[in-house]
Order: sequence, then structure tokens, then C-alpha cells
Amino acid sequence: MVDDKSMTEERMKQTVTGILNTMKEVITTPAEFFRKMPKSGGFVDPIIFVVGISVIVGVINLILSIVGLGFAASFGMAILYIVIIPVFAVIFGFVGAAIIFIIWKIMGSQESFETAYRCGAYASAITPVTIIIAIVPYLGSVIGMVWMTYLMVSASIEVHGIKAKIAWIVFGILFGLFLLMNLSATYSARHFSSELEGWNHSQKELENMTPEEKGKAVGEFLKGMQKATEKE
Repeated sequence: MVDDKSMTEERMKQTVTGILNTMKEVITTPAEFFRKMPKSGGFVDPIIFVVGISVIVGVINLILSIVGLGFAASFGMAILYIVIIPVFAVIFGFVGAAIIFIIWKIMGSQESFETAYRCGAYASAITPVTIIIAIVPYLGSVIGMVWMTYLMVSASIEVHGIKAKIAWIVFGILFGLFLLMNLSATYSARHFSSELEGWNHSQKELENMTPEEKGKAVGEFLKGMQKATEKE
């Protein structure tokens, strides 16, 4: 019984060590990593890696939420995300792999879906870093997108045998479009948040007014509306 427990703990340590070492390789030497990455061997290893990276992302988000910088609405949600994020990461990992598999096929790749999934799964190694960089508005999104583009280009060259020029053009255009959509969504969210905050502030001020002050404020508002109508 003790031996079984020791063996389980040893396997867990080896798994965690393997995830961290792979993450380090992808971040520091992506071209070399993809060059020697096994193109087959099943989905278990890359799925375990994705789950491990997702747990790290969840923990980082929990820490950021404590200081008010995480994307969770509350501390309780941040804890829940540690469980939710890995589930969604596995599900959408297959969806994302299907998309890049089709893209690579169009570009001339002869590799299998499994190989495409492995490339996408191990590329997620940068997520724990990019979630921290994302704290910086707009710049974080740009860095994250450019970095992921570089990883996809490296995988295209080293794993799928696609010419560098073609890979840069295709993924450069695709991630450029994603970046524009991401920046637009970020701007809209921040603008809405600012407007909502201003509305809440005005509402609080109105609640603190006396009936006379409220009447005066409404009168000034109606006068402003009347002037605007007359100008038109």
C-alpha cells in the first residue's frame, strides 16, 4: 500500500516536472522543440500537458484576483476557474486543432490531425506568461498574438515542412485579423465599463440630492434637450 502511494507520488512528480520542462523548452527554444517533437504517440500526453498548463493559468488568475487584476468577477469564481479552465481548454483544444489542421492542409502539409493537435497543445505553454502580460491593456494582447504567431510559424516550418515565407504570410494575416478583433473587443468593453461607472456615479449623486435639487437637475436636463432640438 505504501509502495503504491510512493509510486503514485513519484509519477505525479515526474508528470509535473515534465510539464514544466516542456513549457520551458517551448518558451525558450520553440524551433528546436518543434523540430524534435514526436508527431505521433497518442493524445494522452498532449492532453495532460494542456490540463497542467490550464491549472497553472487558473492558479495565476486566482493570485491576480486577490490583488484585483484577474479576469474572474470574484475570489470564489477564480477558485472555480481552476476547475473550469482545464475542461474548456481540452474541449476547445480539439476545435482549435481542427481549424489549424485544415489551414496546414491547405498550405500543403501531409501531417495528421494528431500532429496538428500536438502542435497546438504544446503551443499553449506560453499561456501562463501571456495571462500576466495581458494585465497591460492593448500591449498585452499584441505581445500574446505576435508570440503565438511565431510559435505557429515555427511549427509550420519544423513539423509540417512549410516554407518560412508562406507560413509568415498566412499566419501573419490570420493573427493580424484576430488581433484587430481582440483590440476592438477590449476597447468596447473598457468603454462600456467606463460609461457604466459614470452612470452609477451619477445615480448615487442623484440619490443624495434633496427633492429641490433633483427638480433643478431635471429642469436643466430638459433645457439642454430643448436647446439641442432647436439647433437641429
